[in-house]
Amino acid sequence: MPMTTRDKLEALAANLWWSWNPEALQLFERLNPEAFRVSHHNPLAALRAADPAMLNDRPFQKEVDRIYEAFQAYLNSPPRLENAPRTVYFCMEYGLHESLPFYAGGLGVLAGDHIKAASDLGIPMTAVGLFLREGYFRQRFDHSGWQLADYPAMDPLDHPMSLVHGPDGYPLVITVHLGRQPLYLRAWKLEVGRVPLYLLDASFDANPEPLRILTRRLYQGDRRIRLQQEIILGIGGVRLLRALEQDFDVYHMNEGHCSFVTLELLRERLASGDEREAAEAWVRQHCVFTTHTPVMAGHDRFDPGLLLEQMETFRHQLGLSETDLLAYGRVNPSDSTEAFNMTVLGLKMSRKSNGVSAINGLVARRQWHHLYPDRPVNEVPIGHITNGVHLPTWTVPHARPFLEQHLGDWLEGRFNLEIWKKVDDISDAELWQYRCMLRRRLVEFVNEYVKHQSLPQESHLNPDVLTIGFARRFATYKRAPLLFEDMERAIQLFTREDRPIQVIYSGKAHPADDGGKRFIQQIYEITQHPAFRGKVVFVEDYDMHIARMLVSGCDVWLNNPRRPLEASGTSGQKTAIHGGLNLSVLDGWWPEAYNGQNGWAFGREATGYYEDPVTQDVEDREALYRVLEYEVIPAFYERNGEGLPIRWLTRMRQAMRTIPARFNAVRMVREYVEQIYRPAEAPTPVTATIKNEK
Repeated sequence: MPMTTRDKLEALAANLWWSWNPEALQLFERLNPEAFRVSHHNPLAALRAADPAMLNDRPFQKEVDRIYEAFQAYLNSPPRLENAPRTVYFCMEYGLHESLPFYAGGLGVLAGDHIKAASDLGIPMTAVGLFLREGYFRQRFDHSGWQLADYPAMDPLDHPMSLVHGPDGYPLVITVHLGRQPLYLRAWKLEVGRVPLYLLDASFDANPEPLRILTRRLYQGDRRIRLQQEIILGIGGVRLLRALEQDFDVYHMNEGHCSFVTLELLRERLASGDEREAAEAWVRQHCVFTTHTPVMAGHDRFDPGLLLEQMETFRHQLGLSETDLLAYGRVNPSDSTEAFNMTVLGLKMSRKSNGVSAINGLVARRQWHHLYPDRPVNEVPIGHITNGVHLPTWTVPHARPFLEQHLGDWLEGRFNLEIWKKVDDISDAELWQYRCMLRRRLVEFVNEYVKHQSLPQESHLNPDVLTIGFARRFATYKRAPLLFEDMERAIQLFTREDRPIQVIYSGKAHPADDGGKRFIQQIYEITQHPAFRGKVVFVEDYDMHIARMLVSGCDVWLNNPRRPLEASGTSGQKTAIHGGLNLSVLDGWWPEAYNGQNGWAFGREATGYYEDPVTQDVEDREALYRVLEYEVIPAFYERNGEGLPIRWLTRMRQAMRTIPARFNAVRMVREYVEQIYRPAEAPTPVTATIKNEK
């Protein structure tokens, strides 16, 4: 029997391919615009409330047929990389779409982009995480601008997820132990293009109520809960794969949260009869590890007593003494007071390790030099692969016609430098119209959005005014209020009638981070100041939809973390395809991209670190004001006889030519396959494009 229109829509809704294909999403929006909007753009919600007249509309049916055929062609297309190793990717969070809020920020968004690019390339990849049904949190505020958190629970039946069943037809259940207490886990499966993503779930009636919370919220609770979640992810994740009779060539651990993967693999090898040395060698040969955290205090450490308590049953299964188990997570195994460090475990038990930018690789080598005391810093075996973004996910729908008109099939060749050189053939007038159209769409969105916020504000954003964006996690090291540290200078910048500017902020502070919450409150207070009212706006409840609007519409993407605390950062990589320009300190990915003409840098060079953060803040603040006042603002407002900002357009072309081709997730995943996943006969030398590595 041939498939009906509804059958095809159900097949489309069941695979997150729609999350990076706007034409597919627009089909579901047309079925029921209101259901689509209130569900945070969830296709399944719109389909269940579909207008029957639309389902029976012949032109609509033809459009469904066309997009369904494109979807099937994608699923059945040959791989772009031959003989890529079978890889399983572990991460605590995944940023896939705003309707699935089990991500906190950059780590999760990177993981989502990674597996989407793996799907595009057709490499044999599976992903594993946790089903965080209450997600991170939904953000709202009290009257003073203090952040509050709501945790609406997701019903998996309302999303394109299916409960994993075993060969007997019953839901598959696996077991891990927390101390002596068995914990039962089931799993939900999402199809992300050609990559299956399994999410482990403890929240069901086989477990006592106190344990069901373990997979409900991301990065919440005390150290015990964090440890238990990491046991679930690493040990439970491998056991799930075995219950599914799946095996892999490579186990990729994205951050230390996942490092218990190595101990479960070790247990398997020991149980199969391997001697311990051979078992360890096998684990190292099959595991790779990515570290992001540039601050030593940010790496997960657990008190030895807590670790031994929670791993008691597992340790007996391993057949190891307490000292031997703890040694895997210690720099100095003979130090009985040293905490168990998940990054140390990941580094010790992997054949390849990497940071996520050139600077981050250098920072990681310096951080962990004491783990390899017999080597100079530049030979510490931690390389780098710089993060990239999944351009189909982050390019807004209303930008695509322009890109297709002038660049051709840019999606197919998005990693090809020759595609982006075509930007030079676009007339100044057309390129400026593109930028103005995207800014206007953003301004209209924000002016309407803030009317419905819990945080009352005026928004008089002007579609013709230079628009600066700052949106990310409100961690204090990211210094969100830096632009307003000198109020007198800031007021001067904002009150020039001939060269006005406006700034849009968005982001969440961790629920336990009062410093980050205070920064948001400070930004809110600035929005109420007479000099900034209507020109500085905070957009609440930051999610991937808001992020797409901001990175597409802002003329300038501001990034001012304390160096070297930005592991990579990827939000600024999303602006270039939209003609936006980065204004950033030289940290993370930006030193590798910045050429003097494709945006702006301020502050000391990439290796110019500070002993005193207060000195860094003062110097960076002054440098930021200088660059804005003497370079950024004049370049935007100086116009030729046709009303075009030629200096600005020159930088736009440079950014579009130089950034998307290099800093995209397809390039990133290709490098992972070629440099990390494929085993090498000899260790790959560490290389980096930064100076003065000592």
